[in-house]
Amino acid sequence: MTLAYIALGANLGDAEGTLRIAMGELAALPGATLKARSSLYRTAPIGLINQPDFINAVVALDTPASAHELLGQLFEIEQRFGRQRSIPNAARTLDLDLLLHGDECSDTIALTLPHPRMHERAFVLAPLAEIAPALVLPKHGNVSALLAGCADQSIERIA
Repeated sequence: MTLAYIALGANLGDAEGTLRIAMGELAALPGATLKARSSLYRTAPIGLINQPDFINAVVALDTPASAHELLGQLFEIEQRFGRQRSIPNAARTLDLDLLLHGDECSDTIALTLPHPRMHERAFVLAPLAEIAPALVLPKHGNVSALLAGCADQSIERIA
């Protein structure tokens, strides 16, 4: 089993409901065990700012799947929720990002681990710090300390 951290985000439809259901789908993946789930957070969009705010969360999942297998499972869940991949940072029904998969490091076209921008985004760091405050991100440091460096990013815990 490998401990993986997955970020969830949505800003179309019932985003809060979608994230709650998606957490259940992650927990139901073959052989997986949901170890922790963060609260839900409201955040302003990054990049394309003319869109609704996002609802974000992070889960910790013990999984027997390899990183590439888990990524495929995440894409399948996104598709079931109607995810359309159009332009970067566009509005979406569900976004699932594999942040960490154990200690694995990868830098391929298909998968970059650890996730390349998580250390600079409050919408990932706040929920991650809630469920794993002592977690250290390779090459970047402790998630709680990294979150302090994102104080200029608006984020609100909602549930």
